[in-house]
Amino acid sequence: MRRILFRAFFAAVLLVSAHVHAQPAAVVEGVQMPAWIERGGQRQPVVPGMLLQRGDVLHTGAGSRLLIRMSERSLVKLGENGHLRFTELAPSKELFRAALGVLEGAFRFTTAIAAKSRRRDVSISVGNVTAGIRGTDLWGRSRDNTEIVCLIEGAIEVAAQGEAPVTMDQPRQFYRRVGGQTQPVGFVEPEQLTQWAQETEIQAGRGAARRGGKWNVNLLSAENQSAVLGVYDQVRAAGYGAEIFPTKAGEKRVYVVRIRSLPSQAEARALAGQLRGRYGVTEPTVGG
Repeated sequence: MRRILFRAFFAAVLLVSAHVHAQPAAVVEGVQMPAWIERGGQRQPVVPGMLLQRGDVLHTGAGSRLLIRMSERSLVKLGENGHLRFTELAPSKELFRAALGVLEGAFRFTTAIAAKSRRRDVSISVGNVTAGIRGTDLWGRSRDNTEIVCLIEGAIEVAAQGEAPVTMDQPRQFYRRVGGQTQPVGFVEPEQLTQWAQETEIQAGRGAARRGGKWNVNLLSAENQSAVLGVYDQVRAAGYGAEIFPTKAGEKRVYVVRIRSLPSQAEARALAGQLRGRYGVTEPTVGG
């Protein structure tokens, strides 16, 4: 019992530690697993509702997506096999300040209409390229020694280190840097932009968890602590936010390894199907 309680406490530290701040700067709205967070030298799976803070690094695996809501109501999306660092997060009523670094993968930054008038200082680095945000919607990607920043709406200033900034203020303009060489700004076709945007969208029917989701996937139920902890550790190491839930079956205490916050029965079943036969999970069940 002590081993289970210790693991449960340790896993909860990353989820609640940011509550010490008066105003959370960013929160995880949704996660299409597997995904991890690095904080304070520890690596744990990302779960909906997790509060983010300066210094956090988020990682997504194959087929994964992340949706993050900033306190000034903008959205940050990260595609598969991505790495995103929160270099700075400083929310306040007077000025929202943030610096994000996309180390790898595709991202999208979208500002809600109601938030466009709020004062803020936001910059996003995509590999070696930095974009200054001014009430806008943009998409970008860093991969295979190529950085792309595409403007969807608004205006941005983009520059590589040591180069003069380039202003983009027309929809579908895009900046590209290949092998350390900046290319002329051009316009992307709507079909290509639609294809790019899909790289950062959470996909229906892929078992994504959402903040406020009421469905669970129960991976294992057992009286034996070793069996429960073995599955729990494997699943979490693989980037799935499992937890241990103690309950009773008749007069016996049992431990359930589960993943919460699925928004529908269909998404819960999809996740159960993905995990069946993996990480010690044999017959997962779904509950609401």
